[in-house]
Amino acid sequence: MLSRTADHLYWLARFTERAENLARLLDVTHQMSLVPQSVAAENQNWGAILALNSLEDAFAKSYAEVNAENVLRFMVSDPDNQTSIYSCLRAARENAHAVRGTLTAETWESCNATWIELREQKFEQILSAGVGEFFEWVKLRSAVTRGVTFGTMLQDDALHFIRLGGLLERGDNTARILDVKYHVLNTNGDEGTTDFYQWGALLRSLSAFEVYRKVYRDLITPARVAELLMLRQDMPRSLLACSSGIVRVLKAITNAQSSETERRAGMLHAHLHFTRIDDVLAQGLHEYLTDFMDRIYDLGDGISRDFLVPAT
Repeated sequence: MLSRTADHLYWLARFTERAENLARLLDVTHQMSLVPQSVAAENQNWGAILALNSLEDAFAKSYAEVNAENVLRFMVSDPDNQTSIYSCLRAARENAHAVRGTLTAETWESCNATWIELREQKFEQILSAGVGEFFEWVKLRSAVTRGVTFGTMLQDDALHFIRLGGLLERGDNTARILDVKYHVLNTNGDEGTTDFYQWGALLRSLSAFEVYRKVYRDLITPARVAELLMLRQDMPRSLLACSSGIVRVLKAITNAQSSETERRAGMLHAHLHFTRIDDVLAQGLHEYLTDFMDRIYDLGDGISRDFLVPAT
């Protein structure tokens, strides 16, 4: 496969997954903001989203205050923010258009319809209709695109690069969501109904609430939440599941120069596979997740170097 085609397919998947995961992060922050708390605490939670994505300076250039409405506008519909949901879905559509001949008609139409529908939605309309409804729409459109892609495309290298981009982005974003929300919830130290609601919101943001109940059949505890989202092979959005998928895809598309990238992916998978949650918490969850995100970033560099269009 031509490296330019692989590049577009890879980034089509990454941008689609990034939009979905951003919707999940914003949704859980919005849900937590409904719990009684001080204005300062609420704004700190919204500011954590900017810090998580290293966007504090970019945000400050256009907005005077960190609050719910400003952060939502910046992260949902600001075309100048290259990380906003608007920008991600626009970039996904542009990448899909560049390789329209490689995609099935259903995949292209799903990407294009998502962009057209988003383009017609103004932020004020999204806000008045309820941002939660908008986030559900983003997640649904991502799921539809993913479904028609895996349900209609030939299982060849094109699908492998789509799968690879989605897995890399999903693993990175699961780690980011868990890192920022685990830290906020643990430092708050709330007990009782409020605590249960907030941990439940975190699990729901990653489509993991029902899974948690099925696996643990007990009260929601921080350690078990971390274990589920990091170390469960059978949890689709866990770090271990994502790393396993990355190893499998790299093996399927291996070439003459990719052995080092495959080795690093294997090391990351082994590190997660043989780790226990007690060891993670003893080391420090933030430190462990930071190391994971650094490794994912390194894998992305390796994949770009070995398979995709060289950076100019």
